[in-house]
Amino acid sequence: MAAGGGAPEPRVLVCLGALLAGWVALGLEAVVIGEVHENVTLHCGNISGPRGLVTWYRNDSEPVFLLSSNSSLPPAEPRFSLVDASSLHIKSLGLGDEGYTCQEILNVTQWFQVWLQVASGPYQIEVHIAATGTLPNGTLYAARGSGVDFSCNSSSRPPPMVEWWFQALNSSSESFGHNLTVNSFSLLLMSPNLQGNYTCLALNLLSRRHRKVTTELLVYYPPPSAPQCWAQMASGSFMLQLTCRWDGGYPDPDFLWIEEPGGVIVGKSKLGVEMLSESQLSDGKKFKCVTSHIVGPESGASCVVQIRGPSLLSEPMKTCFVGGNVTLTCQVSGAYPPAKILWLRNLTQPEVVIQPSSRHLITQDGQDSTLTIHNCSQDLDEGYYVCRADSPVGVREVEIWLSVKDPVNIGGIVGTIVSLLLLGLAIISGLLLYYSPVFCWKVGNTFRGQNMDDVMVLVDSEEEEEEEEDAAVEEQEEAHEREELPKEIPKQDHIHRVTALVNGNIEQMGNGFQDLQDDSSEEQSDIVQEEDRPV
Repeated sequence: MAAGGGAPEPRVLVCLGALLAGWVALGLEAVVIGEVHENVTLHCGNISGPRGLVTWYRNDSEPVFLLSSNSSLPPAEPRFSLVDASSLHIKSLGLGDEGYTCQEILNVTQWFQVWLQVASGPYQIEVHIAATGTLPNGTLYAARGSGVDFSCNSSSRPPPMVEWWFQALNSSSESFGHNLTVNSFSLLLMSPNLQGNYTCLALNLLSRRHRKVTTELLVYYPPPSAPQCWAQMASGSFMLQLTCRWDGGYPDPDFLWIEEPGGVIVGKSKLGVEMLSESQLSDGKKFKCVTSHIVGPESGASCVVQIRGPSLLSEPMKTCFVGGNVTLTCQVSGAYPPAKILWLRNLTQPEVVIQPSSRHLITQDGQDSTLTIHNCSQDLDEGYYVCRADSPVGVREVEIWLSVKDPVNIGGIVGTIVSLLLLGLAIISGLLLYYSPVFCWKVGNTFRGQNMDDVMVLVDSEEEEEEEEDAAVEEQEEAHEREELPKEIPKQDHIHRVTALVNGNIEQMGNGFQDLQDDSSEEQSDIVQEEDRPV
């Protein structure tokens, strides 16, 4: 090497290369790690003690002079400088800044090999998750049961080690493993317990520098059942509240209320609740709730409600005795949503709503309501009562007249009824006796059955007088005939028996005629014998 500050002769560099190979074999080397665009300082051998002349070379196919502690030799590049007259300071490292050798001449000449390894990255990490979709805020989501692919890439020298971590809600992180060559994996069946934060970590094993990117992944699923909708009166007003529910999914679905038919939009919201005024309502009108979910189904789901006005049914009149109790009943049917039932007293204007008290008990079972009035008073309670059904679709009323009367003497009523029944029975019996002679014959037959020989016949008084006159005439005729007969035929020991037909007994009637004929025959025989005798 010339002392005039020129570059080393080529033959000197050749000799240097040969020496480097031997020193490397002897292990006279150091390893230093630096990063691209950073600064690094390389030390030449032992940094303690006096130093000699130090010269630095870059290892290449042929050693390249960089700089020397001899001030007469300028550095090869401005970014190279000496620190403490021996250490090489390099600014803004590049990927080619690797492999250096220093020569120190102090009593003897020594060579030191310094291996500089330049690390790069990891820089920007690219994470790709093949999910179902992306929300407006950038959050990814996947449908339950679907498959999701994960991949992570980063520019680094040397290539980084990639590791995936997963952290569910309110839980600690867990690793999916790491690999130096494979930086992707797949989850085949997503489930709600796989919802959370997925982190890709890229580590440069040379520089130990790392970089990570965390991505939130949500797992969505629609409700498992059909939506339900209903209508009800809004609290404290006469407005109609439409409510639609489609529970069991994640996240909450969207709700759209429309009129049917026509498709006029009533309202759209995340809550599924809409308020309608009376001007928007009519009896029989239908409202349809159409639901939609971010992961389907595409056609969504729906349900329909139809509103109806109330109908009332009640007894028009009721009676209560003074001091007693009475119950008024009102039945509401056909109302949807269910109507609010009120009891009013129709004596003043406006009508006064009856409030529950010790004298007025109001109960309601579904759409049936009862008003029970205790200790009825004619002055306080008699009059019209109104049952009103209030509904956003319409208001219906029915009036009930309550009559309050004094108690009635039940014993006197029972006695009067019994007397009337007995009088009626006597009148009916008299009519039967008057217009039915057969009835009398039946009575006579009944007496005959009790060994009585007389027959009693009930006749009218006028008929009886006529019969007596006829009997008197017949007696006169018989007396006249007896005077014309030569002799009187005495009748002794003859009993004429007459049998009356009673209760339709034909056999008794026949026996009676037979006895009568036998008596007549005997009398005729006696008359003939009398005629045969000489006078």
